[in-house]
Amino acid sequence: MKENKLKFMQEAITLASNNASSLGGGPFGAVVVKDGEIISSSGNTVTPDNDPTAHAEVNAIRMACKKLKTFDLSGCTLYTSCEPCPMCLSAAYWAKLDKIYYAADRHDAANAGFSDAFIYDQFDLPLEERTLPIERILKEKGFDPFNLWVENENKQPY
Repeated sequence: MKENKLKFMQEAITLASNNASSLGGGPFGAVVVKDGEIISSSGNTVTPDNDPTAHAEVNAIRMACKKLKTFDLSGCTLYTSCEPCPMCLSAAYWAKLDKIYYAADRHDAANAGFSDAFIYDQFDLPLEERTLPIERILKEKGFDPFNLWVENENKQPY
């Protein structure tokens, strides 16, 4: 393993540790790296931001996109102190990151009170059996924005 990988992972773990011992948020940290350089880094800021989506990985992805002025982080790697939750993993896919390295896993997080097992379990259930009710309405009208998108010659695909 290259020393840089260890350095970047240690940075993510340090961010998580700093957050864990302060009021900054939860015990999570993430770093986005491109061409051997840290592009962005962030801890979890869910509680101070009152934002349930402000996980370290999502924060770091948002910051990297702003800095690089792109929504496509191809060529970048995410180092995160913990295995990404379903939301953060989805964000990494949407950002088109090349690779993810993590230290602790989801079971370590669960042992500390941060279990996302219920979310994984919900994905396996039919919509009508999920804890959060999901109901489809105005099905026919729901296609209208997609038709407009397809017809828009000036759109920027992503």
